[in-house]
Amino acid sequence: MVPRSLFGNARKKIGSASRLRSVAMGVAGLIALCIAGQAQAAAPAGCAALQTKYPDWKGKTLVNAINPHTPGYEAIDPKDPDKYVGFDIDLGEAIGECLGFKLTYKAVTFAALLTTLSSGQADIVISDIYATKERAKAADFITYSKVFDGVLVAKGNPKKIDGINMSLCGAAAAENTGYVEVPLVQDLAPKCKEAGKAEPTIQLYDNNANCIQAILAGRADTYVNDVNTVDQAVKANPDKLEKAIAVTIPYSVGIGVPKDKPKFRDAVLAALIEVQKAGIHKDLLKKWELDPNNFKEPDILTAD
Repeated sequence: MVPRSLFGNARKKIGSASRLRSVAMGVAGLIALCIAGQAQAAAPAGCAALQTKYPDWKGKTLVNAINPHTPGYEAIDPKDPDKYVGFDIDLGEAIGECLGFKLTYKAVTFAALLTTLSSGQADIVISDIYATKERAKAADFITYSKVFDGVLVAKGNPKKIDGINMSLCGAAAAENTGYVEVPLVQDLAPKCKEAGKAEPTIQLYDNNANCIQAILAGRADTYVNDVNTVDQAVKANPDKLEKAIAVTIPYSVGIGVPKDKPKFRDAVLAALIEVQKAGIHKDLLKKWELDPNNFKEPDILTAD
């Protein structure tokens, strides 16, 4: 006969195991609820109505043309060369999730972004591109970010450059082909000549990394571009580079969409508004260590 004490111990163990299973199931249930809550929170509440209003893109896969050489905005993932990371990547995917579409990426030179879009090889451009009236001849834009440029120079600023001004006379500026800063520097040439000073020269490159490398190699004296890009370059090369100054230029960063797809433009605008209302835009600025002052409520810019 088995002693009663052993049955008692067995019952206690069975009871303890049962309670442990109940606790485990309860914890698992809470985790599942949390995960479900997070999944629901991923897309703002207003997005369901937008997918009903704009059903044409739900379930589709669209192509985003990018120039993936701007760390913080769009760059090759250092952990996986087949992926891209950055603020614009995350923002585009948040917009896509809101409207029910997914994004794939087509990497091109900056100068080819809009031609890639207009030729039908891409459906959208979210790649830190400044929206201008001239560029709006090739695409419609939904603006989403204010523009502050930084003036990148070698450590110590040997040429004493302090803006897009006469301090650039005689300097060599490295710029990306197609950037709005190119004509701003070119416009200084007659002013420098009139003042009896050497004209600035421009070296054109296909991406930000090559412009920065031109300064590091001593081929160029300055590089003027988005202040966050300049700050990232200084952070990566604190002993060799510095930001001379930050300047305001009269542009906004925009999402480019085909001119013949106004309904898609309106859908992207509506989704961006929902993403901003949910606080996702500002959270992404913080995530990628970008200046929160870049935030702006969206507008549409067209050539009309």
